[in-house]
Amino acid sequence: MLRWVALILLALLLALGVKLWAGEWGFREIARLQTQIAEQKAENAKLQQRNDQLKADVEDLRNGKDAVEERARTELGLIKPDEIFYQVVEPGPGEAKAGADKVGADKSRDAQH
Repeated sequence: MLRWVALILLALLLALGVKLWAGEWGFREIARLQTQIAEQKAENAKLQQRNDQLKADVEDLRNGKDAVEERARTELGLIKPDEIFYQVVEPGPGEAKAGADKVGADKSRDAQH
């Protein structure tokens, strides 16, 4: 009789051990959930930083004329009525070489005459 009780308790202990390690709320599931929580916290921190930056931008746009003026200049290309706009266009790699050849050819032609 005592032997049967020991066998039943051993089987019950094995069943509980298997459930603990491989069950729905076992150690593997808890470790996976902890990893998922850490990833979500990192994502939340990144989004909170972005939200803080956007809040600062909104507050700056509401209170400061300088921020509105800067955005109008950079994004819309606006200028004040009494300003003159100069746009400097950098020549491309092929354009600079071709322009230098033309100048050199003009100088050599002038030297021949």
